[in-house]
Amino acid sequence: MIPRRAFGAVLAALVGLVVLAGPAAAHTELESSSPAEGASLTTAPTEVKLTFGEPVTLPPEALKVTGRDGTAWTVGTPSVTGAVVTAPVTAAGPAQAYTLTWKVIAKDGDNLTGTVHFTLAAAPATTAAPTTASTVAAQAQAPAPAAVDTGIPGWIWAVVAIAGLLAVIVVGLRQLMGRRKD
Repeated sequence: MIPRRAFGAVLAALVGLVVLAGPAAAHTELESSSPAEGASLTTAPTEVKLTFGEPVTLPPEALKVTGRDGTAWTVGTPSVTGAVVTAPVTAAGPAQAYTLTWKVIAKDGDNLTGTVHFTLAAAPATTAAPTTASTVAAQAQAPAPAAVDTGIPGWIWAVVAIAGLLAVIVVGLRQLMGRRKD
């Protein structure tokens, strides 16, 4: 009968941990983009737009557009309005596949990165000379606002839950072993 009581106590404690545990912190995801993933464009965009599931902030050099041959587009200073990131771009290079690489800081403070692939079916109409990735990196950009940590990271909740679970198991086992000695 004693093992059943100990098992019941441990089970009740586990149920309590699950019920009272805080919500898991999930990272935001890219919900949409312009240009869209896999899009084939007949004209080069003058702006890129990324929409996330929750507000984000930007680290330095948050956006870049590069072609398959290494040609880099000029990306202006991005702006953030809640969950939407926009930046002016000046296309350079031939018709080819391009990759928009983005970096953002999620609401929980974690750095997230991703890519959007699209194809430019015709060379840009501008007469601007193509730039290399190193030239774009060397251009001065205004610093982005620093990230503000607005909550407790998810990994802390996980550590607390695991520690609580282990404590309940240890207490339950000690009680069980102590009663067997009697």
